[in-house]
Amino acid sequence: MPEIWTLLLVAILLLFAVPVVRQQMTRTRRLRAIRDLEAERRTRVILLIHRQERIGFLGIPLFRYIDINDSEEILRAIRLTEPGMPIDFIVHTPGGLILSSEQIAMALQRHRGKVTVFVPHYAMSGGTLLCLAADEVAMDENAVLGPVDPRIGEYPAASILRVPRLKPAEEIEDETFILVDIAAKAQNQMREFVAGLLRDRMDAERADRLSRLLTEGTWTHDYPITLEQARELGLPVTPGMPAAIYRLMDLFPQAMPRRPSVAYVPIPYREEKKER
Repeated sequence: MPEIWTLLLVAILLLFAVPVVRQQMTRTRRLRAIRDLEAERRTRVILLIHRQERIGFLGIPLFRYIDINDSEEILRAIRLTEPGMPIDFIVHTPGGLILSSEQIAMALQRHRGKVTVFVPHYAMSGGTLLCLAADEVAMDENAVLGPVDPRIGEYPAASILRVPRLKPAEEIEDETFILVDIAAKAQNQMREFVAGLLRDRMDAERADRLSRLLTEGTWTHDYPITLEQARELGLPVTPGMPAAIYRLMDLFPQAMPRRPSVAYVPIPYREEKKER
């Protein structure tokens, strides 16, 4: 009997220890990959990668987005970087808090060295705001950006502002009028902030026009702005992504569901040359 209890205790300890050890090994591989990329490009490399993750051995899903903890860590990383040193910022995010996104964008804009944002898959909403502060945005040919129109709760500010135009004032509740007031302020604030970022990259007229396009509800909040469209809008985007960044992304795997929804042989296929 004592041996059974001992084995049970060891099994419980392993159940807790194995995920922790595995997590630490992955963290070490990530840091090594970051240092290799920094040595190759002679830059400070900063990652902002948000995926659905699972906590500990219970597998509880954790949804990530840009928050105040992210902005604190990124601002610290920028402070630890020489003012003239280039920064490579790898962004993979659905967006997040406006305050945190604006803080990061302002810090990137103030940095004297060249700031390059790499978008291997998508940088929506607040992620796009960070791209607007960069000197260059390198995108995978299938990557997308998104509008930066503010939201009030679960509703777009632009949609709330249309309510007084569609209904008589006497049919609108007081709470809705308050939301309209907040939405107008939020939209104006975001438009001015975006225009301020863009005026360093283009003339004032183009900056104001583009800021309205991105913030005033021209598209839905999840509208995908492709590489080609971003270029047409006048954003400093370039195609192409270093292979090392794809390798880095592999070290941030999506949490596996119980049944995988995508399956393939994870090796590159090359077209075989025909013998003459």
